[in-house]
Amino acid sequence: MLGILEVLLFLCIIGYFFNKERAIDMVDIISNRVQEAYGSFRLPSLFGPGTDAQPNGGFSTYSMLKRFGEAGRRQRQLNVDNDRMVRQQSLFHIKETPIPQVQPELKPIPGLACPHCSPAESRPQLGADDRRRSAIDILRVTTHAGEQYARVHNPGKFDWGVWCPHLAQATRVRRFSYPQVAGAVLPDERVQEALDTAVKESINDKRAELGLAENDESFDEDRYYSEMLRSHERRAGKILIGMRSKISNLVLRITSWVLYKLLPCFMSGVAAHPAQVDMIKRAIEKHPDVPLIFLPLHRSHLDYIMVSFILLNNDIKCPLVAGGDNLRIPVFGSILRYDGAFFIKRKIDPLTGKKDHVYRAILHTYLQKCLTAGHNVEFFIEGGRTRTGKPCMPKSGILSVIVDAFNDKSIADALIVPVSINYEKLVDGNFVREQLGQKKIPESFASAASAIMKVLKARYGLMRIDFNEPFSLSELIKSLRKSDTAHNYTPEMRRLQHKPSSSSLFGTDVVQEEQDQRQLIDNIARHVVYDSARATSVMTTNALAFLLLNRFRDGAPLSILVEALDELRAVLNGVRDLGFTGSSEDVIRYAADLLGPGLVTKESRNGQLFVKPVVMIPNVIELSYYSNCLIPHFALESIVVTCAGLLKREAERNSSTDRHDHADEVTVGRRALLSACMEFAELLMYEFILCKPCQKLETVLENTLQELCLREILSQPEQELTEDQVMARKLAHNLECDGLDVDDDELDDYFDDQHNSTNGGGGGGRPYRAVDDDVTRIHFPAETHCNRLVLESVLAPFTNTYSAVASSLHQLLDGNAMVESEFIRLCIKEISTRVELGDCKYGESISTDTVRNCLKVFEKRSYIETTNNSGVRLVSLQPPFDTMAELQTIVQQVHTFVPV
Repeated sequence: MLGILEVLLFLCIIGYFFNKERAIDMVDIISNRVQEAYGSFRLPSLFGPGTDAQPNGGFSTYSMLKRFGEAGRRQRQLNVDNDRMVRQQSLFHIKETPIPQVQPELKPIPGLACPHCSPAESRPQLGADDRRRSAIDILRVTTHAGEQYARVHNPGKFDWGVWCPHLAQATRVRRFSYPQVAGAVLPDERVQEALDTAVKESINDKRAELGLAENDESFDEDRYYSEMLRSHERRAGKILIGMRSKISNLVLRITSWVLYKLLPCFMSGVAAHPAQVDMIKRAIEKHPDVPLIFLPLHRSHLDYIMVSFILLNNDIKCPLVAGGDNLRIPVFGSILRYDGAFFIKRKIDPLTGKKDHVYRAILHTYLQKCLTAGHNVEFFIEGGRTRTGKPCMPKSGILSVIVDAFNDKSIADALIVPVSINYEKLVDGNFVREQLGQKKIPESFASAASAIMKVLKARYGLMRIDFNEPFSLSELIKSLRKSDTAHNYTPEMRRLQHKPSSSSLFGTDVVQEEQDQRQLIDNIARHVVYDSARATSVMTTNALAFLLLNRFRDGAPLSILVEALDELRAVLNGVRDLGFTGSSEDVIRYAADLLGPGLVTKESRNGQLFVKPVVMIPNVIELSYYSNCLIPHFALESIVVTCAGLLKREAERNSSTDRHDHADEVTVGRRALLSACMEFAELLMYEFILCKPCQKLETVLENTLQELCLREILSQPEQELTEDQVMARKLAHNLECDGLDVDDDELDDYFDDQHNSTNGGGGGGRPYRAVDDDVTRIHFPAETHCNRLVLESVLAPFTNTYSAVASSLHQLLDGNAMVESEFIRLCIKEISTRVELGDCKYGESISTDTVRNCLKVFEKRSYIETTNNSGVRLVSLQPPFDTMAELQTIVQQVHTFVPV
C-alpha cells in the first residue's frame, strides 16, 4: 500500500513542474491518506519493531527467530498496544521525534586481511566503535532517506523522503563518472597484433586445405590476407559489442529502487556489516586513485547485482561485473549490461581447442582500459556458481590480466576485496540434476521469467554479504615473492596447487606468462578463496544441515539437537561469524521450517519433536549443499582424525596377531600421523584449500593436531625424558643455531646407544625411541569417541566417491579409451549402486563435481591421461598403471582413507 502511495507521490512531484496548484492539492490529499494509513496499518517487522538500543529494528540478533518462542508471542501483544498508541499521534510528531543513538552488541568483525601479506600500517585502521557495530538489514536502513537525513540536510523543511524512503534513497545516491572505453580497444596495438596473427593462421590453414606449399606463387596471399583481415576485424567488432558494459547511473538507481521493492517479497532480509563498508571507504580515502577489485564467491545469479546494490547505497562507485555469456539473454541481459555487467565466454573454441588470439586480446585490452579509466571491477574468482556448496578451486584468468596491468605500470596498484555471500535458502533452486550427471539447462528469457515468478511466491530467509578487509595487490605480490625466495613455499604445497585450465577463459592462459608468474597469480587466487571461505557467515540452515548429515543422520529429538547446536556454536565462536543469534531451539525450528519437509521432516515422538533428514538421494544431495558450507572449516580436523583412526585400526590389527602384546591402549606415532595427513591432503588437493600460500601445510596440520589435543578429542601426553635425552636435545638446538641441520632423534639414538652399552644393554632409564621409530604417541580418549566419529564423517562422502572412481578405472583396461563424460556417468552409476546396496551410506557421495576433481588428481599423478580428439575429451590409462595389479594398488591407496 505504501509502495503505491510512494509512486503516486513521485508522479505528483513530476507534475509539479507542469501544474503547480493541482500538484499541491494532490500532495495534500496523499498526505492525509498516508497519515490514515500510518495510523491504521503497519508492515510486519521481520527484525523486531525497534528498541532503544536498536531503533531500526537492529539486525544483529535476527529477532525474526523470536516468533517461535514465548518472547515472540509477548512481542506481538506489545505490537497491538503500540498500534493503538500510534493512531493517536500525528505524522508531524512522529517525523520530529529524535532517533536514539544505537548501542550495538560487542561482536568480532570477520574478514580481516592476512597480517603476513598485508602489513598493518598499510591497511585502514579500525576504531573501537567499528569493532562494536553489528550487521544490519540493508532493506530497512536507508542512508539517504528518512527522518535523520531530513534533519541533517533539510532542517526545518518538509522532506518527501520521510514519506517515500526507497524512492528518495534511489534518487539521492551519489553519481559517479563511468567512462566508456570500448572505442579505444580495437585500435590498441595488442589487438592489432592478434588480428595479424589470426590472419596468418587462416592463410596457413587455407594453404593446408588446398595442399599448397608455402612458396607456391599460384596462391594470391595478399588478396586473401586483405579478405581475412576484414573478416577478422568484423568479428572483433562483434565480440566487443557483445562484451562491453554500458553502465548507467540512471539504470543503477532504477534497479536499486526495484530491488528495495522486490527483495522483501521473497527474502526476510539482506544483512551487511556497516564496519566492513567503512573499511572500504577508508581504503578509498587512503588510495583515491587505486581501483577496487571485488572478488566474491559465487552461489546465485542474484550475486551479480547485490554487491553493486550495497555499494551504490553507500556511495561507493559500482564495479564492472564479469558475467558469463550464457546470461546475455533478451531483456535481462540488457538490464545487467546497463547495471555494469560485461559478458565473456567461458570456453575458448571447445570444438577445436585452438587459441582464439583475437578474443583474448580484446578481453585483455578491454579490462586494462577499464582499469586505467578508473573503473572498479568485480568478477567471481571461482568462475561459476558452486554446485556443491563449498568453495571451488579458483580460476585465475581475469586476475592475471589485473596483475599484468600492474606489472606493466598501467595501474599503480589495486585493492583486492574478497567478498563472501551466503543464503539461508538458495534462490536458484538446487543443482541436483547436474550432480547426478545430467546436463545443465541453458538460460533463456522464458526460464528466467518463470524463475522470477516462482521466486516471488516463495520464502528464502536471509541473505548475508561480508566484505573482507581490502589489501594491496602490490604488497601481496611482494610478500608472496619474498616467501618463495625464503623457501617458505614447501614441495608439499607445490603439489597441492591447482592445475591451470587450458580451455577456459578463467584459466591462466588469458595471457602468456612464465611459470613463476602463473604460480604467483594462482597463489593470489587461492589466498582470496581461502580468506573468503573463512569469512563466510554460517546461516541457520548450514548449521542444522551439518548436524543432521554428520551427527544425526537417523534423526534426533529436539532437545538433543539443541545441545549439539550449542556445542557447535561454542566451537565456531570467535572463528566464524554466525549469521544468527537467539536460542538454539528457535534456530532449529526456524531452519527446519525454512528447509521444508522435502529435506527435513518433523514429527512428534513420545510428546517431543523429532527432527530427521530426508535421506533419499536427490534430497540428501540438496541438503548437503547447505552442510558443505561448514566442511572447509572442519576439513583439517577431519583429515587428522581420519588418519589417526586408520593408523589406530592398523595398529589394532597388528597387535591382534601378536600373542605377546598385551597393551591396554592402542596409540599411534605422531610422525606417522602427520605423514599420513600430508598424503590425505594431497589426495584432496582439488577439493579444499587447506592453508594460505603464505603458510606451510605441515605447520597448519601440526597446529590442528595441537588444537584437537587441547579439546581432548585426541591426547598427546608430555614425554618423560632421561638426562641423556635432554642433553641430546640441547646439543641439537645449539647445532641448529650454528646453521647445521641435525635431527635431534638421531642424537637421542646416539646417547641411548652409548648409555645402553655402558650399562650392559639394560636399565639406565626409559628408552626414547619406540619400536615403530616414532617417539611421541597420540592417544584416543574414550570419552570423546563420538566426536571423533563425527569428524571422520565430515570427509567420508568425498573419500567414498574417490574410492568408487578408483574402482571404475578397470573400465579403461586393455587400451580402452573412453569419452570423459561417459566415464563420469559410469562412476556416478558405480556410486549409486554402492549407495543402494548399503556399501556407502552417504547419498551425497553421488556428485559429478567430486568425480571430476578425483579425475584431476589421478591425471596429476599420471594414473590416467586426458586427450582431445577433434573436440572430444578421451580418458585412458597411462603405463605402468594400465594393469590390473597396479589398479588394485591404486584402489587400495585411495580406499585406505575411507572410514570404517
